[in-house]
Amino acid sequence: MHAAGGCTALVLTQQRVALTRAMIAQLPDLRFIAQTGRNTDHLDLAACTERGIVVSVGRRSSSGPYSTTAELAWALILASLRHLPLEVERLRTGHWQATTGTRLFGRTLGVYAFGNIGAAVARVGRAFGMEVVCWGREASLARPRRGLCRRILSRSLLRRRRRAQPAPAAATGHARSRDGCGPGAHEAGCAAGQHEPGGDHRGRGATAALQRGRPGFAAVDVYEEEPVIGAAHPLLGLPNVLCTPHLGYAELGTLEALYAVAVEQLLAFAAGTPCDVANPGAAGR
Repeated sequence: MHAAGGCTALVLTQQRVALTRAMIAQLPDLRFIAQTGRNTDHLDLAACTERGIVVSVGRRSSSGPYSTTAELAWALILASLRHLPLEVERLRTGHWQATTGTRLFGRTLGVYAFGNIGAAVARVGRAFGMEVVCWGREASLARPRRGLCRRILSRSLLRRRRRAQPAPAAATGHARSRDGCGPGAHEAGCAAGQHEPGGDHRGRGATAALQRGRPGFAAVDVYEEEPVIGAAHPLLGLPNVLCTPHLGYAELGTLEALYAVAVEQLLAFAAGTPCDVANPGAAGR
């Protein structure tokens, strides 16, 4: 906060910096915030509006059907199924092959949250010859998906099935749900945002499930509280978990596009014509 004390404008990277009402009160010169992501849950928009601080948010991505987050999801899935981190380190230290990997062809991919990222993950799964099962909100499932999924289920149906009987285990997944997962199930979680109750793949429940070997392996990129510093997270100590430091969006072209929009928003605000404004009431104060 000391470094930002005299700033008139701030550019925030995704949801990395939370600005509470108390923090905003310590920035008397602040008049504009360019938020590179579309999510504003980490900002006190009401406090910004009261103080006349205009907040411009990022725009929807136009990077195409294969987003950087979906690409990372597949990097994690493949790395975990073929034990790449372990084998790379063993070879580096003078050893040879020690594990047996698991192929994708003919296995089941469970995609939970069937939005743009989930659909991109499903497309790649189909290309690998996998059977794809999808869960999502009714609105997202209603969109045409051109035969991406063998079965498409609503989240509400999944919750009813959980209460009635254990859910079938997926061999490989980009999912947060682990009810009924067996030791052969692998789980990859890369999506940020709000989570369903009991479905968090990063907390105590996930740690206990992985310690029991159900699922047998997990790959995680996003955590409930970030950044994770000093290896202070229980998942980091488990041998059957591959953890990365929220790399889903951290790609050169993506970052260039995010900051290009932020600069455009800064110039528009300086010209008196702010754009992409999340709190229109602030402009008149």
